[in-house]
Amino acid sequence: MKSVLETALANRILVLDGAMGTMIQRHALEEFDFREGAFEDHEKPLKGNNDLLSITRPEIIKDIHRQYLAAGADIIETNTFSGTTIAQADYGLEDAVYQINFQSAKIAKEVCSEFTDRPRFVAGSIGPTNRTASISPDVNDPGFRAVSFDDLVLAYKQQVNALMDGGVDTLLVETIFDTLNAKAALFAIDEVFEEREMKLPIMVSGTITDQSGRTLTGQTTEAFLISLSHMPLLSIGLNCALGASMMRPYLQILNEKSSFAVSAHPNAGLPNEFGQYEESPEQMANQIKTFLDEGLVNIIGGCCGTTPAHIKAIADVAKNYQPRPLNA
Repeated sequence: MKSVLETALANRILVLDGAMGTMIQRHALEEFDFREGAFEDHEKPLKGNNDLLSITRPEIIKDIHRQYLAAGADIIETNTFSGTTIAQADYGLEDAVYQINFQSAKIAKEVCSEFTDRPRFVAGSIGPTNRTASISPDVNDPGFRAVSFDDLVLAYKQQVNALMDGGVDTLLVETIFDTLNAKAALFAIDEVFEEREMKLPIMVSGTITDQSGRTLTGQTTEAFLISLSHMPLLSIGLNCALGASMMRPYLQILNEKSSFAVSAHPNAGLPNEFGQYEESPEQMANQIKTFLDEGLVNIIGGCCGTTPAHIKAIADVAKNYQPRPLNA
């Protein structure tokens, strides 16, 4: 039987939210904001560990979710991009991983319940970690790996269990630069599903790192798709690294080859010399209109530099189009 999310996806183009980090930066938070009420005595600096704000400043995260939903988002992502023991090890906060993920999922679901016009969904955001299983970080030792497949599986299982306990509607393995990391995430998800005797829809989204059209570990878009097609995915897509205009040729490949729904959440253009994203909501929506005119996507949203204004502009365009038909 289809889930509510799968039914919605069959009937319309779904809108994903925009950048969490971009919105958090507007608050100009200090070290205290990342500590209050939970981590005051922690020995390492925590400023910039945005996932912690679901615990220490939940009202800020709720407000960001609320703004994206009001702008027209059907799916909001949990504030858990770095919610694994591997990523949190930099801050010495491996023990906080369950709380980070559970609380992030819980507050996202609470905000979704405020919107009763149509079903809204929470995607458990599962980032790539800050380590790669495919490439050595040591140029003098090509065989060295900073993380193993088994290490990744263990870390991802902890995250997935906490997200599911918090009530997410789908799991989003995103910003994939190394497909081996993604395979570990999917293996972990499969094990959790088997242990819990329940399943959720799975979304995956890779990142093309430059105009060569390849991931950081060298895969083409088609190779990325083939490598993950053994899993029964809800959607496969691309996010981050590129703006909408540069993403189009790679979405065309997914549209042609994928039997899954296709998603895209590009950046608001490319960063300028100060690392800022300057593409306006109108400019971005006009570029995404090209995706819609060509029937390339089923799910559309924004990544770095995008705001509720961007998502509103995208949602206003997307509502005039039918979703991409799924390939047999």
